Amino acid sequence: MRAGPMNKRCTLMQSQAVERHGGGRPVTWVEAGKVWAEITLPTGRTAPMADRLEVDITAEIKIRYRADVVAGMRLVSPIGTYLIGAALPDRDPAMLRLLCSSVTNP
Repeated sequence: MRAGPMNKRCTLMQSQAVERHGGGRPVTWVEAGKVWAEITLPTGRTAPMADRLEVDITAEIKIRYRADVVAGMRLVSPIGTYLIGAALPDRDPAMLRLLCSSVTNP
């Protein structure tokens, strides 16, 4: 299989709750693996939400198939950090298509 446009080295991150002595369970992000990815340039969309305007920046990212990639994980790339909203099989069964939104605070 050729790498083709999969030219961005990215890190998959998953959330992990951390116990604290004072109570509460803050979330930290830990590395789940490294992948090569093809990132389609993000597109912006605005949507009226109640009395404010919400902006959702999305990207479509393709990686080689991994069974452990699920919605809620993050993908940190050289051009930004993305929250995975859906991990869908591609037409090519060896590939996985990630529908993501941009994260402002990695």
